[in-house]
Amino acid sequence: MRVTEAGLPGLLILEPEVHSDARGVFFESYNRRQFEALTGVRAEFAQDNHSHSARNVLRGLHYQIRQPQGKLVRVVAGEAYDVAVDIRRSSPAYGKWVAARLSAENKKIMWIPPGFAHGFLALSAQTVCLYKVTDYRAPEHERCILWNDPDLAIGWPLQGAPLVSARDAAGTPLSKAEVFE
Repeated sequence: MRVTEAGLPGLLILEPEVHSDARGVFFESYNRRQFEALTGVRAEFAQDNHSHSARNVLRGLHYQIRQPQGKLVRVVAGEAYDVAVDIRRSSPAYGKWVAARLSAENKKIMWIPPGFAHGFLALSAQTVCLYKVTDYRAPEHERCILWNDPDLAIGWPLQGAPLVSARDAAGTPLSKAEVFE
């Protein structure tokens, strides 16, 4: 597995070693020993999440203010424009964002540590994301930063208006959001 820093402190892109032949493809999408050795991150995953989205569905920017979640995100069908925003006020990268194209084809995986907001835009007719999280879902602690906050100026590769949930459409601008210290 190859690990590269994604431009913000703690944010990583992982590229698994893929074995392919006439029968198809095999790769390890997660191996705890290898993940810890290559990233220095010791994560215990509590839950796996699965989302299925049509083209131009935008989900996010989500986080939990208490019970923060580290996320190991990958796309198993289609392609997504995956975004992480540093919302740790004490971080030199506070308010900065990084995006990566994750797809079933490129098999890239993004590690998003606690302290980040996360969202993605589905780029294909059907996009299926699977992600491991380091803590359980806690609806009472869920928060949402406005996906189109002009202060963030995220360069979403939109084709027209995105399909967003009512919750995501009513997200809070970063300047007014409850964030991590």
